[in-house]
Amino acid sequence: MIRHETLNPPPHIYPVEGWKIIERSFYPRFQAQTETIFSIGNGYLGLRGNFEEGAPLVQSGTFVNGFHETWPIIYGEQAFGFAKTGQTMLNLPEGKLIHLYVDDELFSLATAKLLLFERTLDMKAGTLDREVLWETPLGKQVLIESRRLVSYEYRHLAAISYQVTVLNADASVVISSQIRGNQTNQVSHGDPRQGPGFHERVLLPESHYVADNRVLLGYRTRSSGMTLGCGMEHIVDTLCPYTLQIECGEDRGEVIVSVDALAKKPIQLVKYFSYHTSAEATPDELCSRVERTLGRAVQQGFPKLLEGQRRFMDQFWDRCDVQVKGLASDSPRPRGEIQQALRWNLFQILQASGRAEGTGIPAKGLTGQTYQGHYFWDTEIYVLPFLIYTAPRVARNLLLFRHSMLEQARQRAREVNQKGALFPWRTINGEEASAYYAAGTAQYHINADIMYALKKYVEVTGDNSLLYNEGAEMLVETARLWADLGFYSERNGGKFCIHGVTGPDEYTTVVNNNTYTNLMARMNLKFAAETVATMRDAFPDHYEPLAYRTGLRPEEIDEWRQAADLMYIPFDERLGIHPQDDNFLDREVWDLKQTPRDKFPLLLYHHPLVIYRHQVIKQADIVLAMFLLGNEFSEEQKKRNFNYYDPLTTGDSSLSACIQSIIAAEVGQMEQAVKYSRYAVLMDLADIGGNVKDGCHIASMGGTWMTAVYGFGGMRDYGGKLSFDPRLPDRVQSLRFALEIRGQELEVVVNRDEAVYLLRKGKELTITHQGKEVKLVQGEAVALKVRLSKS
Repeated sequence: MIRHETLNPPPHIYPVEGWKIIERSFYPRFQAQTETIFSIGNGYLGLRGNFEEGAPLVQSGTFVNGFHETWPIIYGEQAFGFAKTGQTMLNLPEGKLIHLYVDDELFSLATAKLLLFERTLDMKAGTLDREVLWETPLGKQVLIESRRLVSYEYRHLAAISYQVTVLNADASVVISSQIRGNQTNQVSHGDPRQGPGFHERVLLPESHYVADNRVLLGYRTRSSGMTLGCGMEHIVDTLCPYTLQIECGEDRGEVIVSVDALAKKPIQLVKYFSYHTSAEATPDELCSRVERTLGRAVQQGFPKLLEGQRRFMDQFWDRCDVQVKGLASDSPRPRGEIQQALRWNLFQILQASGRAEGTGIPAKGLTGQTYQGHYFWDTEIYVLPFLIYTAPRVARNLLLFRHSMLEQARQRAREVNQKGALFPWRTINGEEASAYYAAGTAQYHINADIMYALKKYVEVTGDNSLLYNEGAEMLVETARLWADLGFYSERNGGKFCIHGVTGPDEYTTVVNNNTYTNLMARMNLKFAAETVATMRDAFPDHYEPLAYRTGLRPEEIDEWRQAADLMYIPFDERLGIHPQDDNFLDREVWDLKQTPRDKFPLLLYHHPLVIYRHQVIKQADIVLAMFLLGNEFSEEQKKRNFNYYDPLTTGDSSLSACIQSIIAAEVGQMEQAVKYSRYAVLMDLADIGGNVKDGCHIASMGGTWMTAVYGFGGMRDYGGKLSFDPRLPDRVQSLRFALEIRGQELEVVVNRDEAVYLLRKGKELTITHQGKEVKLVQGEAVALKVRLSKS
C-alpha cells in the first residue's frame, strides 16, 4: 500500500528519452528535486546538480565518500552500551562555481532573459550538459555551453568545459571561476532522517597557495582529524584577446579571465578540480596529490577525459543495461518513462559505487547528506545483488570494507554484552552511530544480512579466496554472536529462540522471535558451520590461521549446527501464516484506509509507542524473508503471508515496493506486481516519497534491478543454482538483461512466448528454465517456450 502522491513534470519541459534526462526550460518549481536528479559522481566524489552560477540554490553539495566529522551523541538519559559517536559526511568546498559577466552585467538564471535553456544528463556519455542562450539588456545574444563530468578513470578528478560565444556583437566578457570553502551542512527541522547539523565550523583551513596556474586549499576536520586537499586549474582556448588573474585566500580561490570578446568567436574555459582526502596525511601532502592530478588532467586534455568517460560508460551499459519494451505507466505518464527511469536508477547506482574503494555506499549515495552519509544494511541486501552479477570486483571491495570494520564490530558486541561481533547498524568509520537503539542496534539482523551477501557473492563468483580468508573470519564472529544471543526455550519445546531484536520493519521494535531475524540467523549459522568444517577437513592451511586469529574452539562448529537445526520459526496454524514475531498478531490493526494521505510517513506524525502497539508495517519484513530465503517457504505459505502482510504495509520506506513487486509476481498477483514495480522504478524521478530533494534512494534503485530480474525475469539463485520462471505481465512485450556468473556472461531475453538464453562468454553453463534443466554453450542461443502469467 503506497500512500504518497507522485510528481508529474510537464512533458514539454521534461521529455522522455531512453538515455537522457532532459530539462528544456529553466523551471524553478522543481529545482529542489533536479539538484538531486542531475547529480553526477563516481562513488568517491559526488556533485549535486547545482548550477555553475551558484544561484538559485536549494542545497549545495560536494561530497567525498567517507569524509566525515565526528561528534558526541548527547542523550537526555544515558544508559550502558548506547552509541557514543555520531558521524556526518561533510559538504566540501564548492568547486562548480563559474560566474559570467557580459558588459559588467552578471548572468543570473533568476533574472536573465533566456531565449534557450536545455540541460541534459547524458547517461551514455556520463556527463551533465547545458546550453543557454541569454539576451542581455543591450540585446546581445550570449550562447553558454557547458559540459560537466566526474571522472571514472581518475576518481579524484572533476572537470567542466564552459564555453561562451557572443553571437551578434563584440562585448566585454569576464569569467570568474571559483572554489569556495565554508559550505553549509544539512540541518534537520524535525525529520529524524536528516542530520543535526553543527553549531560551529568543523572543516578548518590549514593551508592555501597558488602554484603556477593552480589554486590549492588544505583543510582538517575539527574532531575526526580527517584531512582534505582540493584545488583547481584552468585552460583557456579562444581567438579573442584575454588576460588571466589568480587570487587565493584561506577559504576561497578565484581565477578571473577577462576577454575582449569578438562576435561569433567562442571562449572556452576548461576547469579541472580535484579532491584528495585522508585520515593520516597532512593537508599539504594532499595538496601535492591534487597538483599531480590536475597536472595529468591538463596534459591529457578535456577530449581525452570525455573519451575515457564514454569508454567506461559503454562497458557499464554492456554489462548492466536492462531493456523493457511495451510497459507504459498509468496515464497521463508518457510511454517510455519506465525504461528511462530504470536506466537512470542503474546510472545512479554506478555513480554511488563505481569507484567506492575502501568505503561503503551511503544510503543517498553522494547526492545528499540525509542519513548523514551512513552505510546501512541497504548495501548488502538491495545493492550487492546487482553488483555481484554485473560488477563483481566492486562487490568484492564492499565486502572487504565490511571486513575492515570487524575489530570494531567485536568491540561493539562487547559493549552490548555479547560474544563475537556486531556490525554497526549505521556508520561511516565502523563505530555505531545510531542513537535510537530500538530501531538501530536492536537490528541484529545486519550481521546475517552481510553474511547473506557474502554467501551470494561466493556462490555466483566462485571466489573461495575471499571466503576462506576475510569471509570465514566474519562468519566465525557473526555465528558466535547468534549462538550467544539466543537460548533454548523450554516453553517452545527446546527450540533456539532469539529475543529482544528488531527486524527490517522499524514500526515493530524490540520483539521476540522476529521471523526474518531467526531465518537469517539460521542461514548465518549453517553457512558458518559448513564453511569452517570444509576448511578444517579440506583446507587446513586456511583453517589453522583462522583458528589462531579467532581463538576458534572445535566444538563451536557443532554448537552452531545445533542452534541452526533447532531454530524456532514462528507459525500460526489457524491462519496458515508466519507471524512477524511472537506478539505481532495480538496487536490492533492500524486503519490505513482512514489515515489521511498527508499523515504519511507515520513516523513523522505519531509517537513511536503508538505505532509499536499496532499491526502496521513500514517495510517488507516477512515478505522480504520470502524473497531472500524463498526455498524455506511453501507456495501456499507465500500466498497466505503476502495476502496478510501486504495490506498492512504503508510504503513509508523506499525499500518496500521492490520486494512487494517481486513476491506479488511470484504468487500470481500481476497487477500488484506491476503497480509496485512502477513505484520502485519511479521512486525518485516521480518523487513518490516526497523527499528526492534530499538525495537519491540508492537501495531502492538496486531494488528496481531485482524487480526486473528476480520479479518479471523470474530468476532465483538458491545455493548458487540459476533458475528462471519468467512472469511477464500482459503489457510487457520483452525484457532483456545480462548476468556474469563465475566469469561467464549470460544474456537473457524474455519475449511474449519464449525466453532466449545466450552464453556470450564462457564454455558451458547449466540453468533451469521453468523446471527444466538446460545446458548452454558459448555462442548458441537457446529459445524455450514460457508459460506467461496474466495481469
